Amino acid sequence: GIKWMSSMEVKFEEAKDKKPAAEKLERLRREKINRFRNQHRINVQGTDLPDPIATFDQLQQEYKVHPKIMENIQAAGFHVPTPIQMQAIPTMLHGRELLASAPTGSGKTLAFCIPLLTHLKQPRNKGFRALIISPTRELASQTHRELVKLAEGTGFRIHMIHKAAEAAKKFGPKSSKKF
Repeated sequence: GIKWMSSMEVKFEEAKDKKPAAEKLERLRREKINRFRNQHRINVQGTDLPDPIATFDQLQQEYKVHPKIMENIQAAGFHVPTPIQMQAIPTMLHGRELLASAPTGSGKTLAFCIPLLTHLKQPRNKGFRALIISPTRELASQTHRELVKLAEGTGFRIHMIHKAAEAAKKFGPKSSKKF
């Protein structure tokens, strides 16, 4: 026979049919992301975390990272992100706080420098706009070198200050009050 339904019942039936499909697709997407994280030994905690990236090209496509920064990443010889970069960069680009742990040489410096420059967007003549504090001079030098390479051609000025007296000479005696 013929099944008679009101227009409200039809809408309800359609919504009921679509809901399980959408939930199933989301579950499959989460499973795929979890497999990717497990494959790269990425352990995360928290809620509503952004998906990790698999390539640096995704940064320009999904996060609109400055083309010159992308060019500098390629020129520095970075072709595939390391596991810490895969998850930390998207997390920071989403404005989330992050506590990350990875072995020496795993790419942590690049993982926080890319979002830093991306958030600053473009250079401005307004003094210091970002400050990175390092526990050792060696780590400060490494961070400075990486940032200089990454920011080349963007107009950002990268400075390393390791003594207050040198800062006063370099930026003027009122620099401590100004910044």
